[in-house]
Amino acid sequence: MRPEDEALVKLTGTVKWFDATRGFGFLVSDQAKGDILVHFSVLKEHDRRSLPEGAIVECLVAEQERGLQARKVLSVDLSQAVIPEPPRLPSSTERVDPSALLDDAGAFEPVRVKWFNRLKGYGFLVRETGDDQDIFIHMETVRRGGLGDLSPDQPLRARIASGKKGPLAVEVEHI
Repeated sequence: MRPEDEALVKLTGTVKWFDATRGFGFLVSDQAKGDILVHFSVLKEHDRRSLPEGAIVECLVAEQERGLQARKVLSVDLSQAVIPEPPRLPSSTERVDPSALLDDAGAFEPVRVKWFNRLKGYGFLVRETGDDQDIFIHMETVRRGGLGDLSPDQPLRARIASGKKGPLAVEVEHI
């Protein structure tokens, strides 16, 4: 049977779930028996690749061997959707620029790298004096010190200031 010959029924349903990675999801509707498959390809004309849970969708549906499938989406109402909040990035007022704390930092002191993740852009140092309090270090501080990367247990010298969340390395150098 050609798609244009299919008997299409206009139904309204609520998004049960939609997996954007797999490219499909399902609607539930009081007007239909069983779930309605929604493939991302029918969302293109609405400039969407997925649907949030709870969205109300009006569509034209065809009966297939394996159940109901949306063939054309007529409208998407997001007023009832459970849309997760996008991850909030810290604002520039919440982030501390380590170089702004240079005047508040103490003299250089010996430290060791506890761990550092270049991809994340930060890590932690510990003082050689036995104080086991972690000292945050940002990738920008590492770069300003002329270092490309840090390795666990690598000895350094650092100037440390008090940040909002604890000790913060504001300047580092090789020993």
